[in-house]
Order: sequence, then C-alpha cells, then structure tokens
Amino acid sequence: MRNGMGKALAGTVALALVLAGGLWWARPPEAPPAPVPEAAEEVLPLPPEPPRMADSPDYEECLGKLRDDAQGALAFAEAWEAQGGGDGARHCSALALLGLGEAERAAGRLEALGKAGRAGAAARAAVFGQAGQAWMMAGQPVRAHGAFTLALASTPNDPELLVDRAIAAGTLHRFADALADADRAVALDGQRVEALVFRAAALRLLERPQEAMRDIERALAIEPGSPEALLERGILRQLGGDEAGARADWESVVVNSPDSAAADLAEQNLALNAAGPARR
Repeated sequence: MRNGMGKALAGTVALALVLAGGLWWARPPEAPPAPVPEAAEEVLPLPPEPPRMADSPDYEECLGKLRDDAQGALAFAEAWEAQGGGDGARHCSALALLGLGEAERAAGRLEALGKAGRAGAAARAAVFGQAGQAWMMAGQPVRAHGAFTLALASTPNDPELLVDRAIAAGTLHRFADALADADRAVALDGQRVEALVFRAAALRLLERPQEAMRDIERALAIEPGSPEALLERGILRQLGGDEAGARADWESVVVNSPDSAAADLAEQNLALNAAGPARR
C-alpha cells in the first residue's frame, strides 16, 4: 500500500512467513503449519505516511505522536473524538492501537472507518488495506482477504494491494487465487520484487518449480540481496536436490539480513537440513 505499511509487511514478516514454512512447505504437506498466528506476535509497523482522512491541526498533532508515544496518541484521539473529532480522530486512534500491538481492535476500527468514512475512495481504500494488514497480524487471514478485496474494489489496479491479497490467499492455502493476484501485480509492475517472490512461492506450491525459479532469478536480478528471494531460491534448490546451493542461499540470508523474518526461517531450514530426512 502506498502508505508504507503494506510494503513493510509484504516485504518482510507476512511475505516471509507465508512463503517459507521452510522445508515443511518444500514438499506440499497435507496440513501445513499456519504462519499467521506467529506473525501476530509481531507489532504491526505504523505507516510513515497515513492516508489523509482529515485536514486539521488536531489530526496532524495526533499523527505526530504515533511513533514516539502511541499511548499518548490514543488518549489524544479518544478525547478529540469525544469532542467531535470524526474520521480523523477515529483513524488516529486505530493507528495508535496498531502502535500498541492491539492489531485485532485496530483492524475492526479501520475496517469500519473504511466503510463509513467521508474521505475519498482512494483514502478509504488505503484504510481498508491497513485493516487487511492488521487482520493478518491478528491471525485472521479470512478477514484480511475480505478487507483487501474491499480496498481493491476502489483501486483494482494497485499492485501492492494485489500482493497483500495474494499473501492472504496463500495463507489460506488458496494458491490458485494467490497466483492470479500475483500475476496481476507483476503485469502492472514487473519490477516489484515482492510480487515476483510471492508468485514464485505460489507456483512452487502449485508444483510448477521451473516457472517459480524463473521468477526468483528475475527478482534477484532486480534486487540481488533480497532475503525473501534468497530464502525462496533455497527452498527451490533443495526441492531440486541442490543441497549445497540451498545452504548457500539460506546462510547468505542469515549473514546479510540477520534481523529479518526471512533469516529466522532460513535458520530453521538450515537446522532441519542438517538433521536429515528423518527430521523433515
């Protein structure tokens, strides 16, 4: 999403978790582990540029408090809403809840604001997108998929929203739907690395590894150090019997992106790989 939150999640936590249940997902299992509850343990990053739901000094002051004092922003927003602050107050209070890690409460408020807010269609679509991200963090991908669909009803050609909905669909194991959204996102913006990486994951899970590898190599040509792309290439290499190549990719992720969700998954894959087939 253009507010930055979608980019932050799709490029890191949500994308990596959906992509790579690691070697657990390297061969399609009957019941893959659900990645979203793990994602819910993370605090949803606040968007650096929220959609503009109001135009007032109080709105600017409330938004300005979000990063350094989310609790203060929430108190300010609630007091302002009691005095008739309207959409601006409601939006700031929802974002403050995100900053406090209360993703489910925030998601409900954001979705309600998207439906009832008086801002233009583009701003309300962005708020629906924020709601979708919050539902993902709350471990509710069905609600997330619905929120992204509402957002796309107003902005159907937004590649970031398409990637977000693809991630939600992938989490629900609806890989054909995920692939369709990823295809559209890549068609709209062929340089979008997260769209290529997620499309590769969907192709892999649909047992189309050669096509998946083409997307990954394309993604790495655009962004050679992408931890998500390297993580996925490692899985594809492992599937193809290239154990050394898989290890090299995962070790690169751990060394060069040590604080990323992709690195955590790469470490898990390395441990499973070292344990041998009996532990997989």
